[in-house]
Formats: sequence, structure tokens, C-alpha cells
Amino acid sequence: MKELAGRLTALDPDAGAAVRVIAYFDRLAESRAGVEALVRGAAVLAGCPARLVDPERRVHVRVEADGTRRDTEAPPDPAWPSAALSPGGAGVLWLERGGPGGLPATGQDTRSDPAEPVAPSVVEAVILERAAGAVRLVLDRTRGRAPADDPALVETLLDATAPEQARLHAARRLGLDPAAQARALAPLNGRPRVIPAGAETAPLVGPTAVEAPARPRTGPTSRAAAPRPAAVHGTASSGSAAATTAQPRPDRPGGAAPARTDEPARPAAQAAPGLRTGAGTHPVTEQAAPRPRTGPAAGPASAATGLRPAPRGPGLPAGRLGVGPAVPVLELPRSWAEARTALRFTAEGTPQDPGPQVVHAEELGGIALLADLVAPGSEPPPDVRALEAAAANAPWLPATLHAVASTGSLRAAAAGINVHHSTLQDRLTHAEHLLGWPLRTPQGRLRLQLALAMHRLARP
Repeated sequence: MKELAGRLTALDPDAGAAVRVIAYFDRLAESRAGVEALVRGAAVLAGCPARLVDPERRVHVRVEADGTRRDTEAPPDPAWPSAALSPGGAGVLWLERGGPGGLPATGQDTRSDPAEPVAPSVVEAVILERAAGAVRLVLDRTRGRAPADDPALVETLLDATAPEQARLHAARRLGLDPAAQARALAPLNGRPRVIPAGAETAPLVGPTAVEAPARPRTGPTSRAAAPRPAAVHGTASSGSAAATTAQPRPDRPGGAAPARTDEPARPAAQAAPGLRTGAGTHPVTEQAAPRPRTGPAAGPASAATGLRPAPRGPGLPAGRLGVGPAVPVLELPRSWAEARTALRFTAEGTPQDPGPQVVHAEELGGIALLADLVAPGSEPPPDVRALEAAAANAPWLPATLHAVASTGSLRAAAAGINVHHSTLQDRLTHAEHLLGWPLRTPQGRLRLQLALAMHRLARP
């Protein structure tokens, strides 16, 4: 390697220096050098301070160009040359190079635009690449992988046929406490995920979330809580469901409109009766609640459906998502099966498929049994066929029926889709004619809720 470096230096000094850098970090890796030694090597070779920041593993190391360890609380400059420890990861190795021509960050910055990124030289790029790769291996060996960094470990954790010890080992490598509870997530387009119980309300860090207070649970519908307009809870669906083992194929192709997260959670009284935590079915009447507020205080409505966007916890990925129940780590295969079932009850959130993008399996009561009766791509039941035929004749129908099925009164439903109450009454009269059953009685509304649920379940 030394001979090759010497020959390359005669032809191209940068190439020769790059070869020497590679050989240097290879020797450090062979000697099992620690993180600080690797960062020190990067700083000395680059001739400027080097800094390693990995918030997931709480590692912060800064070394001056002379090899002295000197940490600082100041955040890194995004313009500095840097290399991520792993694609999409939070760990980054920085070279505090502050200006063109290799000026150190502590020197005078001659950039016309201080925010302009500093392009590393050929040698600095090699330093960053080799040092970051060596640091990643050391951190993986000494501090474990960052949470959910390895899809194979998640697969092992969710495999009911895997040995118990293998699943416990996978949980530890994923940063999960084997004695604590966790839940599985089934995104429509993406790999399965596992998060600690309660982390769905915490900011998402990579594919998993840190510990956070448990998501507040919603009790039965209370008439004392006056509903606000068009409150469609992000975890409510037009059908409820508990655990099943049906296969919803969460990775099948299909788009999903991201849900907005700036909408506060709404009272449980606004959820569709009978579809949340044990709430009973109530008739839809004008007297069910006071006229809901409108105007600025009521918040914006969705431009797509007229309904308010469903809130989702910041610890949950965007798009359609099934959330499994919180269970002990060794029972995560059951949480994964129930999350896949909950995914089938989600909706796209579009004018033709309004509804919740996030459904929690533990909030889905006995309606989950429908998932065993209605297979994906199967012949839809008669009520679903009537629903689809009616929607083909009236494009406004899906959003209107969803509003009626998921709010506490006709006035709330009208406010939710931004139409006058009398207009909604006319629409319901027309919808009843198309569907063939009443929508303003408790029995008719329950039939509508079941038809909407089965419509989602029958999708291929």
C-alpha cells in the first residue's frame, strides 16, 4: 500500500493522499480503535476540527486539529462537509471546514453566502467516508444498532415461528426493553415497524420512536360533550375491529394522502357511535347536539373532502396505517396480525374514499370479525354494491355518507362538509332513494356504517 501510495503521489498527489487515508483507517479498524481515536484521526488528517454527533445513541465527540478533545454545545454548521454514518440515519461525522480553499471553521470565512455548503476536497471526502464507516462499525459493536435500523431484526421479532431467544435478541438489538410493551405498525407502503408502547405521540426518530406519555384513550360517547363540526378522529373507522389473523397485504401498491398533524384531537362524542370504545348507536337527529361552531375558531376543513383532516400522532408515519395493540415483546406477532387487520379498515382520505387514514386495532371492537367474512378482492356484499352504484351516480355521495356515519348529528355532518343543513337533508333523501334503505334512523345508520366498513375490506 505504501509503494502504491508513493507511485500515485508522483502522478496525482490527491490520489496518493487518498490511498494513505484508506490505509490509515484500515490500520485503526484492525487494531479495534475506539470512537474518539477515529474522530481524532479524521481531525488530524483533515487539518481541521472533526465532530461526531449521533443523537440516537447519545454520542457527541469533538476533536481539534491538534488531536485535543474539546466538546462544545454549539450545533454543527449545516454547510460543513459531512458524512452520515448510515443512509437515513441521524448520526453524522462533520469536518469543521468553514470556507473555500480549506479555511478552518475558526478562521475567517470568505464565503459570499455563509449558508453555502462547503464542498470537501477529494482527500476530505475519502476521510469522511472511511472514518464514518469505521465509526459505524464501532458503535454497532459497542452500543448496539440504532432503533429499527435492521429490517431483518424486525422481521424476526414479528415472526411467531422464530425461537423465543431469537426474538428477545432482536428486541434488544432494536433498542426495545424486553420487559416493556410495544406495538407493531403496518403501513400501506413500507416495511413493518415496531415502536414502544406510548411512542405514537412522540416525535419519530428514524423508523421507531422514543418513549413518550401514552396516547390518551377515548371513553364512551358522552352527551355532555358538545361535538364540534366535522370531527373525524384519526383512529376511528366506519367499522371497529379487534384481533384477527387475516392477511391484508400492507405492501400492495397504492397511494395514500398524508394526514395533517396540525389538527387537535376531538372529543369522543364526535366519533361514529358504536365504532369507538364501546359507544352505543344513537339516532341521528337535529337535537343530538348544539349547532357546532363555524368560522376561524373551528379550524380549516380539508379541501379534498370538506371534512377536517384526521389527526395523527407525530410518532406515526404518514399515509394509511394500521396500529397494533400494545403487548409484551414476545407477543408482537399478534400485534402485527391485528395491525394488518386494522390497515384494511383505513381509507385513502380522498373525495371518493373519505375516512380515517390511521386505525388502531384495540379501538375496533367486534366489527373486526367482518375482516374474516369479507376477503380482499372478493365479491362485495349487496349493500356494498348498492353503495358503489349510488356513488357512481352522485360524486358527492361518499363524503356525505362518511360525514353522516362519523359525526354525532346531522348539523355536525352538514358543517363538516360545508353545506347548509337543508342541503344535507335533500342529499340524504336522494341517497336513501339510491341505496334503498333509510339513513336517518338508528338501524339505517348502523347499516350504513357496516356497508362503509365492508366497502374498505373488499378492496383488492
